[in-house]
Amino acid sequence: MSSLRRDILGALAENLSVCSIAAHQTVVVGGETPAGLYLLESGRIESQTNHSQAYSLLPGAAINLQELLLDQPVRQTLITLTPCQLWIIPAAPFQQLTQRYPEISQVFSQQLVQVVEGLTAQLAYEQERLTILQPYLVPKVKRGIVGKSRYAVRLRSQVIQAAQHRDPVLIFGEPGLEKDNLAALIHFSSPDRRKPIIQVDCSKLQTSGADLFGRVGGKPGLIEALGTGTLVLNNVEKIPPTLVAPLVQLIQTKTYGLVRGPKELSEEWPEEPSIAPKPCHARLILISEKVIPQLAQVMSTAIKAVPLRVRKPDIEDLVNYFISLICRDKRIRKVRITPEALRRLQAYDFPNNLRELDNLVQRAMVQLQGSSDITEEIIWPSQTKKKQFRMNLLNAYPGLRRSLRSPWWPDRLNYGVTVLGFALINLILFLGPQTRDQNFALNLFWAWWWPLVLLGFPVVGRVWCAICPFMIYGEIAQTLSLKLFPRTLKAWPRQSAERWGGWFLFGLFALILLWEELWNLKNTAYLSSCLLLLITAGAVIFSVLFERRFWCRYLCPIGGMNGMFAKLSMTELRAQQGTCSAECTTYQCYKGGPQKGEGLATNGCPLYSHPAQLVDNRDCVLCMTCLKACPHRSVELNLRPPGIELWTSHTPRADEVALLLLLLNLVFLHHLPEVQQLTALELDFSSFWNHLAASVAVLGLPVALPILAYGALQLIARTRAQILAQTGVGSWKPRGFIELAYGYLPLALGGNLAHYLQLGLSEAGRILPVTFATFGLAGAELPVVVAHPAVVSFLQGVTLIAGLLASIILTQKIARQPLWFLLPQHLSLLILTIGLWQVILKA
Repeated sequence: MSSLRRDILGALAENLSVCSIAAHQTVVVGGETPAGLYLLESGRIESQTNHSQAYSLLPGAAINLQELLLDQPVRQTLITLTPCQLWIIPAAPFQQLTQRYPEISQVFSQQLVQVVEGLTAQLAYEQERLTILQPYLVPKVKRGIVGKSRYAVRLRSQVIQAAQHRDPVLIFGEPGLEKDNLAALIHFSSPDRRKPIIQVDCSKLQTSGADLFGRVGGKPGLIEALGTGTLVLNNVEKIPPTLVAPLVQLIQTKTYGLVRGPKELSEEWPEEPSIAPKPCHARLILISEKVIPQLAQVMSTAIKAVPLRVRKPDIEDLVNYFISLICRDKRIRKVRITPEALRRLQAYDFPNNLRELDNLVQRAMVQLQGSSDITEEIIWPSQTKKKQFRMNLLNAYPGLRRSLRSPWWPDRLNYGVTVLGFALINLILFLGPQTRDQNFALNLFWAWWWPLVLLGFPVVGRVWCAICPFMIYGEIAQTLSLKLFPRTLKAWPRQSAERWGGWFLFGLFALILLWEELWNLKNTAYLSSCLLLLITAGAVIFSVLFERRFWCRYLCPIGGMNGMFAKLSMTELRAQQGTCSAECTTYQCYKGGPQKGEGLATNGCPLYSHPAQLVDNRDCVLCMTCLKACPHRSVELNLRPPGIELWTSHTPRADEVALLLLLLNLVFLHHLPEVQQLTALELDFSSFWNHLAASVAVLGLPVALPILAYGALQLIARTRAQILAQTGVGSWKPRGFIELAYGYLPLALGGNLAHYLQLGLSEAGRILPVTFATFGLAGAELPVVVAHPAVVSFLQGVTLIAGLLASIILTQKIARQPLWFLLPQHLSLLILTIGLWQVILKA
């Protein structure tokens, strides 16, 4: 208005009138015809519209000027915020003046053009700014800080404090701790939450820093485009060395210099004036996996993200949080994690921290199979022990892979041979002659099966269980019962089974051994059949009640023995955890499912074991279901040092140690007359109660020797600790009895094998004449293959010595302590070996 002539301003002044309006009164109403031109002399007026588009008018503002010149209705309703005084020109006089003086419209048109040009330039700048920032924008916070531990509380407090100021912040810690999320928390908790936040990976910055600082004469850099927002520099430890000094300058002075291009740096521009540093209005947050000294000393605020292995109390809250997120996304009922599974997670160190825990929970949710509980079998962290000295036989011998994936192993073998063979064996045992020299079924059971299965443990582990007739009949009963009485089989009572299953099979095995000794099962055919049918009955009953092979995993006495001795095997079935974690989403090896790629259709592992979570051979029967089901070739059949798991990844169990010592003492029970002769005791074994008492004593008393040896270890350790207490030199603390007791495992296997070698080498070769005798035929002249007694004794002695040496070596591996310190246990092994030698070789 100041550019108008004095006569025009005088004409306008003649039509002015003064009007006072109180606060919170309406000045003009949107959509109505303007009543006149209002000039705000004093006070404050605001538009009445939504909060994001509201604006205020201050003294000197003209109201309705555009509407009167363009003959438009009032755009927005205006109200007074404070008492206001206005100069008013009614609409009619103002229209007459604009017609008399066209200069009034011309001045307004020039101002409108300037406003439009300014808005166009501002819009172009905002579009360019958005284009620059778009790839780096952080839209929201991923999650808050979960947990109630003192570390979580402290971290939460540090984030809140950092959000109250705009000083640079350094966040450092190990990988996988979601440090970028902490940076986002700081921004969105601050008063600047409505401003943009961008995250830049320092490893991807140009060495010149042009993308961050901008070039001379070029497009703006990220700092200029960001304005007063928050700049998060991630992976600062990977920043190009040339940018460390400019970054220090940026932090200290909040200024930066534009990057000169090749033209500005060339010799043709020798007198190019220096460019003044540009101010930085952005807030800086630096993220690093390690502290950089040059940057750390100029940072006023530093926050350390604590690793998850230190925040063990928060694992339960984190797991429940991840489960809640997954259940909400999938719209399923929330599941719970069992205490055993939680303890397993809390015992793990999580090298990849929160990221790894999140992945573990996601994998476990995929494996749930409709269950409401996440158990320890389906939530498994990465292996903590390196795979050493392993050779994958499936890769070395491709033909072996094809054979084990064929229908013949083990299904056709089981349902075509084992089922019929087992029924025939039991018929012969019941209906045929009752002594071992006249019944080939009894000969097969005691002179063939026992030596062969014991010889097989160090080579193929628990492979017998893959073709075991007990569970084949159990599976047949399970299938038939489901067809006759459709229902849902019970889920495994895992907690009770893990706690009591081992003790059940220990007790059952002890009763079977007493039965075998007192009723002479070895030479009584129908009683041997009763033993086989008793175990089969247990398999059938529990298969009808529970899904899969519950009996086989937890309750079968033969399965318990096989699983324990299988730990000494030189072969193992495992899976590549990296492949399972990165590629597998169906877990068909564990749950079963239809054919997928190379993976065949299966019902899943019969023992509910995932090959990637196996830490020993106890719960793997080598049925190769996982090998057939896996579409990623993750499953491995490894050749390894025998028993390596016992000193690397093994978890000792008290019930298993009890079974181990029972089987070691069993050898003495098999040679009860020799024990009587050796001890010079005169007992009448024709008396049932004398026989029973002696049998129980022989099964129990030899356990005292390992216990006494461990007591001696404790005494040595205590004595040495007292002697060295004043010197400050540390002493050795013996490992627990349960852990060290596994050192007796090779001797237990060797003693049982030495016992059954007598039957195998002297009676197994008589199978042809015994078979003829079974059916009442004369076969005395048929060929027999038996070893000389001296050869048998020699092999028995070698077996015992090998068991002794293997036990000494295994004890040293498990204990990782000096030989002299473990002498009590080695002496115990030697005494037991001498005892076995006396009763076996002098039988």
